[in-house]
Amino acid sequence: MRNRGSIVIVENDKVGLIRRIRDGIIYYVFPGGGIEKGETPEDAAKREAFEELGVEVKVNECIAKIEYNGTQYFFLSEIINGTFGTGQSEEYTDKERDRGIYLPMWIDIKRLSSIDVKPREVALIVQTLSSNEVFK
Repeated sequence: MRNRGSIVIVENDKVGLIRRIRDGIIYYVFPGGGIEKGETPEDAAKREAFEELGVEVKVNECIAKIEYNGTQYFFLSEIINGTFGTGQSEEYTDKERDRGIYLPMWIDIKRLSSIDVKPREVALIVQTLSSNEVFK
């Protein structure tokens, strides 16, 4: 059980997700990872954004807090520096990990209900916020 900090980045009606392919199963997750000792959930989300996506983010409000194998925090965030998709974390560089494939990508918000996004609750929140024009 480990607490996690994750980011939700929305630009041009698209959300930044990680496409995971593991054991022949394809699903999508919000970029993020475990909170390390001494880190706040916001700090973990920022660190993970850089490691997984290659971007620095400004962390805004927490839009979801999910209890699943610990507490998972999801922060609405904005890219302030870097290039999306240039992350260099061990998911990309350590070929011995055998944890599947990680592919950062932009997904149209309208598609969130038709693909397997984990956690589903956060995908639904993003769609609701989008329909309320929060991202405009």
